[in-house]
Amino acid sequence: MNEIDKKILTIVQAQGHISYAELGKEVGLSVSAINERLKKLENKSIIKGWGARIDAKAVGLEVLAFIFLQHEKPIYEESFRQEMLKLGEVEECHHVTGEWSYLLKIRERTISDLEKFISAKIRSSKGIVRTQTVIVLSSPKEWSPYIVE
Repeated sequence: MNEIDKKILTIVQAQGHISYAELGKEVGLSVSAINERLKKLENKSIIKGWGARIDAKAVGLEVLAFIFLQHEKPIYEESFRQEMLKLGEVEECHHVTGEWSYLLKIRERTISDLEKFISAKIRSSKGIVRTQTVIVLSSPKEWSPYIVE
């Protein structure tokens, strides 16, 4: 990855809707060269996908929570990971160090929905011995583009 690729990544993170012509003008490349570079960055999985950042509250997802959980044994973790990939409420799933096995970022409409999710999808999952849920009061900063150096 060279300096132009880094500049392209910086721009498309902040302006995902930018046209190839505008992007090319900013980095000094033709539309076809931009198209080729973006395809290469996608093929290398540097760009993992394209989409819009949506305001969760604007679409009714009022509750944000983080759930720490601990597995009894590592043997249960693969099926757990596969299940988490299927659940739309799970915005992020991280395997972590320390006393916990995983950290989940969950979005729900209501506290009641969060409670149902924890009971039905988390605590009922095989091998989970304990959980701790932290409910977010506010989020002054939720996203930032990566600094590509």
